[in-house]
Amino acid sequence: MDISELLRLNLLSPMVLAFFLGALAVWLKSDLTFPEGLYATLSLYLLFAIGFKGGVELSHTSVQAIALPALATLLLGLLTPVVAYFTARRYLRLDEANAAALAAHYGSVSAVTFLAALSFVQASGHRAEGFMPTLVALLEVPGVILGILLARRASRGGRLGEAIREVLTGKSVFLMVGGLWVGVLSGEEGMKKVEAFFVAPFQGALTLFLLELGMVAARRLADLRRLGVRLVLFGMAVPLLHGSVGLVLAKWAGLSLGGAVVLATMAASASYIAAPAAVRLALPQANPSLYLAAALGVTFPFNLLLGIPLYYATALRLWG
Repeated sequence: MDISELLRLNLLSPMVLAFFLGALAVWLKSDLTFPEGLYATLSLYLLFAIGFKGGVELSHTSVQAIALPALATLLLGLLTPVVAYFTARRYLRLDEANAAALAAHYGSVSAVTFLAALSFVQASGHRAEGFMPTLVALLEVPGVILGILLARRASRGGRLGEAIREVLTGKSVFLMVGGLWVGVLSGEEGMKKVEAFFVAPFQGALTLFLLELGMVAARRLADLRRLGVRLVLFGMAVPLLHGSVGLVLAKWAGLSLGGAVVLATMAASASYIAAPAAVRLALPQANPSLYLAAALGVTFPFNLLLGIPLYYATALRLWG
C-alpha cells in the first residue's frame, strides 16, 4: 500500500470526515450544538468499551506475551514527558509551570487517537494485540505525574498528592482499568452476553464523538493564532519524535506491525481528558489555552490526518 492510498484510507474514514464536519460547522457559524449529556455518555461508553474488550483479550493472554510491551510502554511514559518538557523550555522558552503542563499532556495519551489508530490498523488489514488497552492505562498515568514532578522540582508548589489521586480516579483511567477488570473476569462468555452493545455500535459512537471534537478543536484555533507558529511546530515535531521512539521500542518488545503502529500513535498523542483535569489542579498557574490549543488544536488533527499513516508507512519498512 503506497502513501497516497494510506492517506486516502485515512482521510475518507467516517471518523476523520466527522471531525472535519464538526470543524466546518464552527467555521460556517452553524447553529449545530452537541448535547452535553450525549457527549458525556459517549465518553463513558467509549472508555469502558476500550477497557472491556481489552480485558476479554487479556483473559487469554499470557504474562510472557505482555511483559516486554508493558515495559516498553512504561519507558515511553517516563521518556516522553522529559523530552516534551525540555523541548518546551528550550524551543518555546516557557517557564517551568507551562513547560511541565505541556510535558504532562504529551507524556500522557489520547484515548480517541488510540481508537483512531486501532480503526486504521484494522482497515489496513492488520490486527493489533488485544492487550493494547492495558498499555493505554500504563501510559496514561506516569506522564501526568512526571510532568507535575518536573514543575515541583522548580517551583516547589502545587498539590502533588491530590493531583495523583485525581489522575488515578479520573474517569478515563478508572473506566479503562475498571473495564479491563470486568473483561478479564468475565472473559469470552461475558463478551457474548453484551457483544451487540459493545462491539457493533462502537465505530458509530466514535464517529459521533469525533464530530464534537472537531467543533472543540475549531474553537481553539483562535488561541493558536495568538500563541504563534512555534507552538504549531512543537505540536507536530514532538509527536513525530515520540512516535519514532515508540516504533523502536515496539520492535524491541516484539509487537506485531499493527501493535507497533498503535503503540507509536499512543506515544505521539497528547491527552486532553485526564491531563487537563490533573494539571488544572496541580499547576493552577499554567495557561490552559497553551496546553489545550497544542494538544487538541494541533497534535490531535495532525495525528489523525498525517501522523498515523506516517507511523504505519515507517512500520511497514521496519517490519519488512
